[in-house]
Amino acid sequence: MVPIKTRRVSRAKSRDIHINRTTLQPKPLVNKQIRAKEVRLIDETGKQVGVVTLENALQMAQNSGLDLIQVTERVEPPVCKIMNYGKYIYQLGKKEKQERPKGGELKGIRLSLGISQHDMEVRTRQAAKFLKDGNKVRIEMRLKGREKAMGDFAKEKIYKFLETLKTVIPNKVERDLKRDPRGFSMIISKG
Repeated sequence: MVPIKTRRVSRAKSRDIHINRTTLQPKPLVNKQIRAKEVRLIDETGKQVGVVTLENALQMAQNSGLDLIQVTERVEPPVCKIMNYGKYIYQLGKKEKQERPKGGELKGIRLSLGISQHDMEVRTRQAAKFLKDGNKVRIEMRLKGREKAMGDFAKEKIYKFLETLKTVIPNKVERDLKRDPRGFSMIISKG
């Protein structure tokens, strides 16, 4: 597992904020980092203890062999929970991963003007796999040198690729075939 890098924000703020560089989310304050005098405490079983002083909360956490984690600071006094810090970070990451929408990425398939029939079939299977996963697919055909003069032949190759792809999986065109400075491109999605 890669260690999470953090940085400190300037001390001009009222408290030190540790930021997770991978998600740019503030990391929760733990144990001695908590600056409030009183906290609303939740023990390791999930039962609300009530408002206690920070020293008492730290002592209770130390006695149970766990950490005191500031869950939210939006309320006064801030809510703190007694639990294992590593487990809490793991649960936050898991929750964040579930909230992210699955799929929907833009994947690319690159064709060439002189592509063989077998290579066309391989690209078709790869595009079908991307579409089944719910991703959009950008089909690109790069044209170099004299190939740029054969635009009609290139369009024909792309439409042939789309026809073979339609036999495998139904698809719809998100963005029509467009001429770029370097060739042609279009975006398709599952239909």
